[in-house]
Amino acid sequence: MGIFARLSDLLKANVNDLIDRAEDPEKMVKQIILDMQKELGKSTQALGKAVASERMAEKQYRNAEALSKSWEEKAKTALAAGDTELAKKALANKVKVDEDVANYKEMYETISSQTDAIREQVELLKAKLEEAKSRQAMLIARSQMADTQKQLAKSIGGIDASSSFDKMNKMEEKIARKEAEAQAFAEIAGSDFAPGEDEFTKLQMDSKVDNELQRLMAEMGQVATEETAE
Repeated sequence: MGIFARLSDLLKANVNDLIDRAEDPEKMVKQIILDMQKELGKSTQALGKAVASERMAEKQYRNAEALSKSWEEKAKTALAAGDTELAKKALANKVKVDEDVANYKEMYETISSQTDAIREQVELLKAKLEEAKSRQAMLIARSQMADTQKQLAKSIGGIDASSSFDKMNKMEEKIARKEAEAQAFAEIAGSDFAPGEDEFTKLQMDSKVDNELQRLMAEMGQVATEETAE
């Protein structure tokens, strides 16, 4: 049967085996389904033609059988009428038709056998197609998961842990130094007096000094002069 020669791998191999041999499982499983759908369409058409040929061969075979029986009945009728020569002519025609019957029968049985083989392979292809469809999502998901794990493994393997942590430590030190500088500037800025604040501080200081002076002079019995008070 040459009709399914292109499908030998698809019909004989397991879907998983085909995918395992592929470089890109996702593309492979999609391609398998596309190939199967395409070949299923072709094989279905081929099956239709085979069935049509089978029916035609069967019709020719049955017609030849009917014609053979018809000549036999005519021969019987002629014998019953006592006409031996006519019976021989009818039987001569029957012998010729019987050769056609044998040929048509052989052709019908051959085509019928071929049609059954095509029908079986079409059903097998349908089963393979359904299997591929039902497992497509799972196989693609597994393939994508494997790719993700492989990529993560490569990423982790390509990282120099000690070097990365050294860089982070240096960056942390740099940030801490900036924070210390910012705090120092803030403290310095906070220690400066606002405009005019030093004058108020001096007045407060002078007032305290004058009060202490008056207290001491009072204790010593001295009277503060106007100049001293000032």
